[in-house]
Amino acid sequence: MAETSKSIFEKGIWAENPVYRQVLGICSALAVTNMLTNTLLMCAGVIFTTAMSNLTVSILRNYIPTRIRMMVQVLIIASFVMMVDIMIRATAPDIHRFIGPYVGLIITNCIIMGRAEAFASQNRPWPSLLDGLATGLGYSFVLIAIALVREPLGFGTILGYSLPAKDLWWQSWTIMIMPPGAFFTLGLLTWWARAKTDPSVKE
Repeated sequence: MAETSKSIFEKGIWAENPVYRQVLGICSALAVTNMLTNTLLMCAGVIFTTAMSNLTVSILRNYIPTRIRMMVQVLIIASFVMMVDIMIRATAPDIHRFIGPYVGLIITNCIIMGRAEAFASQNRPWPSLLDGLATGLGYSFVLIAIALVREPLGFGTILGYSLPAKDLWWQSWTIMIMPPGAFFTLGLLTWWARAKTDPSVKE
């Protein structure tokens, strides 16, 4: 039986979240989450790429020879990643200096390739577009949550703006802007999310 739009969104954002349930896309989760602005741009790029590559693969699925389907999917994904890279470079060149290398790596993001192969190549365009959007939003949910912890603790800012009365009470947690801080935050978030979705984890 075909999945409903609601179930596709629920799976992508919560029940089958690509980061904390499938442990995919971890590299970017660790690399770009020390600043919320960088995280938001990265998330927008991944949502756009996942949705559009899923839609394109689904539309072309009956015309792509099976033996070269992986090559075609990578080419489609790379095309959309190039669009994202050009848009960020043109609109936010300062941020592009920091996250530019990671934007290029969206091509190799297991989440995008996995959804194109597992879902879009076997389903109609509309469900595939929704699946791409939901998966991208699920990925973004985790990255934004990590950034909301790391930036205030590491820099004392949110979106680059200082916390209220920062000089009176705030102490820098340097470890939070380093990879161990990202591992620590991701681990806690994964534990919490799995405890919510799988009662056996609490035991």
